[in-house]
Amino acid sequence: MNRRSLLTTVAVAAFAAAGPGHAMDLEHGLLPGKPYEGTTLNVLSVVTPQFDGLMLRDQEFTDLTGIELEWTFIPFGSLQEKINAEGVAANGTFDVVNYLDSWGPPNAHWLLRIDDLMERDGISMGRYPEAFAKSASFEGEILGFPLRAHPQLLFYRKDLIPEPPRTWAEVIEVGRKLKQTNPDVAPLALYYNNDGNRQNLFVWLNFLWAAGADVFNDDWTAAWADEAALKATEDYIALHTSHRVTNPNSVAFNEQDARQSFMQGKSAMIPVWWWAYSGFHNPDSSTLTKDQVGFVGMPSYNGVTKTYAISMPFSISEYSANKEASWEFLKWLSNPDMDKANAIEREVGGKRIVNNVVTHISSLTDPEVNAANDGIQSAAWESLRESGIMPQIPEWPEVGDILSAAIAEAAAGGDVRELMTAAAERSDRVLRRAGRIR
Repeated sequence: MNRRSLLTTVAVAAFAAAGPGHAMDLEHGLLPGKPYEGTTLNVLSVVTPQFDGLMLRDQEFTDLTGIELEWTFIPFGSLQEKINAEGVAANGTFDVVNYLDSWGPPNAHWLLRIDDLMERDGISMGRYPEAFAKSASFEGEILGFPLRAHPQLLFYRKDLIPEPPRTWAEVIEVGRKLKQTNPDVAPLALYYNNDGNRQNLFVWLNFLWAAGADVFNDDWTAAWADEAALKATEDYIALHTSHRVTNPNSVAFNEQDARQSFMQGKSAMIPVWWWAYSGFHNPDSSTLTKDQVGFVGMPSYNGVTKTYAISMPFSISEYSANKEASWEFLKWLSNPDMDKANAIEREVGGKRIVNNVVTHISSLTDPEVNAANDGIQSAAWESLRESGIMPQIPEWPEVGDILSAAIAEAAAGGDVRELMTAAAERSDRVLRRAGRIR
């Protein structure tokens, strides 16, 4: 019997042991009878106010199940190394782990598939936007729930830009005007740096997909060296090299640097994840007030808008000795009521929490959630209607690094076509070696 079948069998046995008449009627579909009372789960999570809000509510879970929780929070910059180390150690130190979606495929061999459990307990990935749902899957099987997930939005200075741009051509036009009227503020903060997390691909994908191009062809050969893709990449790079509407430091910027530039009033626009909104007008981190910060959907390119979405799923480790209890935790952690409450309640356990991140369609379209967050969920829902994700293959980190290096060199003044063509040839060699290209 494989591990997945064993988990389902044990959980169903616990359910049956509760006796006749004890339907799965506990809140959020938890098993009755506290079958895992006394278990302690170790949870690995990224540092974020969103998950602080969940952690501060976890006594509810313990009261319902008798399961105790120990959280370990890791900064994003160190999380990938920690996840890789956990996979190598294979000792089940953490029962539940949180990771960036593109790290899922290389680690899929030790992340538990939950399809059978979801079917048993009546949970559907249809509660999430399509891009979020895909980001928590691998080869048609579900690895976990996308509990932290982000669409892209364009944030801008409302006091400097009365009418926000809706196209990249308008971004250039607005940027040129700003250079004349407000020369001390760079028009646009972009992040072209090859930072090791492939952040300089985030906006590039908007151009690529809107041009009708893609990262790979059907046979897994690189598609970014096709003519439409090359032209889109040239236009993305030209924001910095030709039009010069970007912050002069954009070649050195990673995403955090660009956000800091916007918060410090040094850049007037930034395309970035929606979670940044609260920090943009937080007096502890920003020089801007809420009245100065506006947001709209991502600009279109050649009349088409298709954005990149990202998620950070939670999954159960195959090495965990507490898989059944971990599934109870994931059900509680991912429930729609929790998603909503964590975006509208501003104090939890005596601690102030400001979070606008939700992942359920019901929350994205909820009037109360939108009212508590200046309507940002509504803008995000529109952005997510046409969104894609990074390729979900184990080789993506290596290929993505090749692409990221080419983008960085191009932004620094290199020849776009030569760099992207060379990157395509290197990618093909990697995927041929892996057996993906025949």
